[in-house]
Amino acid sequence: MPQRVALLNVVGLSAGLVGEHTPRLRALADRDGLRHLVPPLPAVTCSVQATMLTGQPPRTHGIVGNGWYDRTLAEVHFWKQSNRLVAGEKVWETARHRDPAFTCANLFWWFNMHSSVDVAVTPRPMYPADGRKVPDVYTQPPELRHELQSRLGTFPLFKFWGPGASIESSRWIADAALQVEDRFHPTLALVYLPHLDYPLQKVGPDHASIPGELRAIDGVIGSLLDAYERSGVKVLVVSEYGIEPVDNAVWINRTLREAGFLAWREELGREILDPGGSRAFAVADHQVAHVYVRDPADLPAVADCCRSQPGVDTVLDRDGQAAIGVDHPRAGDLVLVAAPRCWFAYGWWSEDDRAPDYARTVDIHRKPGYDPLELFLDPALSAPRLRIGWKLLKRRLGFRTLLDVIPLRTDLVRGSHGRVDTAPGLEPVLLGVGRGDAVPAAEVRNIVLDALAGR
Repeated sequence: MPQRVALLNVVGLSAGLVGEHTPRLRALADRDGLRHLVPPLPAVTCSVQATMLTGQPPRTHGIVGNGWYDRTLAEVHFWKQSNRLVAGEKVWETARHRDPAFTCANLFWWFNMHSSVDVAVTPRPMYPADGRKVPDVYTQPPELRHELQSRLGTFPLFKFWGPGASIESSRWIADAALQVEDRFHPTLALVYLPHLDYPLQKVGPDHASIPGELRAIDGVIGSLLDAYERSGVKVLVVSEYGIEPVDNAVWINRTLREAGFLAWREELGREILDPGGSRAFAVADHQVAHVYVRDPADLPAVADCCRSQPGVDTVLDRDGQAAIGVDHPRAGDLVLVAAPRCWFAYGWWSEDDRAPDYARTVDIHRKPGYDPLELFLDPALSAPRLRIGWKLLKRRLGFRTLLDVIPLRTDLVRGSHGRVDTAPGLEPVLLGVGRGDAVPAAEVRNIVLDALAGR
C-alpha cells in the first residue's frame, strides 16, 4: 500500500510566524522539520501553486500571475478556474501513472475545475441575471456538492473573500476535507487554508491582532492533523509566500496615463480602461505588475517611464524574464517588481468620483488587476453594515442595486506579497521534510511523490 499524504497549503504562513502562537505547527516542525520555500516570481497564489504542482516555472506552465491580458480578445482575465489553463503534467497525473490505484482530492487549490483529479471542491458562485452573487461550490463528483452543503451548510463565500473574510471559510474547507477523507480515502489530499492571507494583508505581519489569528488557524490545522494521523496519513504543510509590511501603493497605470500610453473611455461619467486601445497599460498583481505594450517601438519609452516611477524596484524585459523563468506569451512585455514596502494599485482614474462603479465593489473578475481593498469596508460610510443589509434586501425584492461599500484609500493596506527577495523571517515554509537548505517551490512536486512512495 502506498503512503497516503495530505498537503496543507497555509496561505501567508512565514517562518517567523511558526512559534508560540501556533503550537500544533510548531510541534510538527520540531518533529518533522521546517525548511524555507523559495517561490517563483511572481510569488502569488496561482503562479506558486502551478509551480508546486507541475514542478515547472511559469514560462512552462503558463501561469504568470493571478491574472493576465489576452491580447487576442483585448481583455484582462483574473481568477479563472479551468485546470486546462495549466500546462504540464500535474503531480497527481504522475502518481497515477506510477500506481493506477492512486486517487487525488483537491480541496480549494486553484485551477480546480475540469481537472483530472478524482475529487474536487472549489468555490463557484451562482450569478443570476438579476445581478446577485449566490454562494455555492463546484464539485467532482457533482453529487458531492449537495452532500457537503447539506452537512456543513452553504459554503460561506462572503467569509472566503471580501470585508467579511474570516476563519469560517478555512474551517468549512477543513471540515469538507475531513468529509472527503471519510468517504473517499484519497491517496493524496490537497487542502487550501486561506485564513492568514486576510489579516496579514489588512494589518500587516507585526500587528497586535496577528497572534490571535495564528491561534485560530492553528486550531483548524490541529483538527486536520489529528484526523489524518489517526488514519495513517502523512501531513506536509506548505505556504505559497510570506507577506511583508507595506505602506506605499504605486499607481503605475496613472503614470502610464500621464505619459500618454494608457487609453480610457468615458461611460456614464466614469473612466473605463480601454486595454486594446492602450499603447501600454499594467495588470497589477500585488507586488508585481505586467505591462503590455502594443507597439514594440514604444518599449524603450515605456520601460523608462516605469523605471522613473518611485516604488518600482525592477523592470524586466524579455531577456530579464527569461533569466528567471517567467518569459511566457501571457506575461507582459515588461514585468515590474515593487520596491520593499510597496505594492501596485490597479487604478488609472483621475479622480475618485470618476472611478468605475465596480471599483467600490467586490468584483474579482471585472477588475483588471488585484484589489486588496476588497478586504475593507469603506471607513467613510456611516453604518456600513446597515447599508449592506438594506441593499441585500432590495436585491431579494428584485431590485438591481450596487453593493458599493469598498474604499479607494490604498493607505489602508498594510501587507502584500509577490516579491521573492523578502526579509529574514518572512520566507514561506515547508514543514514535514526534515531540516536543511531552502527548497525551490518546483521541488514540492518531487517531495510529494517521494512521500507517496514512503521516502
